[in-house]
Amino acid sequence: MKKITVLIPCYNEEKGIGDVIENIPYKKLMALDYKTEVIVIDNNSSDKTIQKAESKGARIIHENRQGKGYAVITGFKSIPKDTDKVVMLDGDNTYLSKEMLRLIEPLDSGFCDVVIGTRMGGKIKSNSMTTFNRWGNWFLTFLVRIAYKSTVTDVCTGYFAWNRHVVDFLADNLESNGFSLEMEMVTKMARMNYEMFSVPITYDERGSSVSKLKPIKDGMIILSTWMKNLNWKPEEPVLLDAEKSKSDYSA
Repeated sequence: MKKITVLIPCYNEEKGIGDVIENIPYKKLMALDYKTEVIVIDNNSSDKTIQKAESKGARIIHENRQGKGYAVITGFKSIPKDTDKVVMLDGDNTYLSKEMLRLIEPLDSGFCDVVIGTRMGGKIKSNSMTTFNRWGNWFLTFLVRIAYKSTVTDVCTGYFAWNRHVVDFLADNLESNGFSLEMEMVTKMARMNYEMFSVPITYDERGSSVSKLKPIKDGMIILSTWMKNLNWKPEEPVLLDAEKSKSDYSA
């Protein structure tokens, strides 16, 4: 049986984390021969996030350095060795975990290395994203598509699915500690020529939790990340999946 590890970085998400975990399509994933493990990365929550996540069967790990980037990198480095696919989404229930199969199928069929859940090409509920943020996302995505020759349609999304070897690469090559993380991941994966494709998802209203994003300040940091990675190369060569298989066979 194959294994999917679901990563959920969290900071004070007691209102949404229970629904995120509960709505993961465990039975449908089991029908595809996948067992599922859920890991919640707690980033110094002061509410009942941990208790809610534990009550739903999640494994909790802690990252005391404040920032989503730190939490995600810690999550990447905590993935069990027997994991085949990795899914990541936020803990506020704006991304619907029940739609996870849509991201898994292209990986399972060998169509690509990375699947990105796109809000821009999907269903954005009213009041879930401001017009300013939507235009900013379109602009940043346009820059990535032009400069990095990528087909992605939402560079600020928090919903991803990867083949395991891509996550191993990211864990060793990420630096962002905040909301520029997604831009860093997308641009570095593009530079590594990983095959990335987008699938439409729902982006729901945030509910009672408050967004931590500061549009102007964080937008400038995201833009600087786009510029910084234009000429980026890994310090050491990273084998793509097919190359890894040849190397393992030869050994």
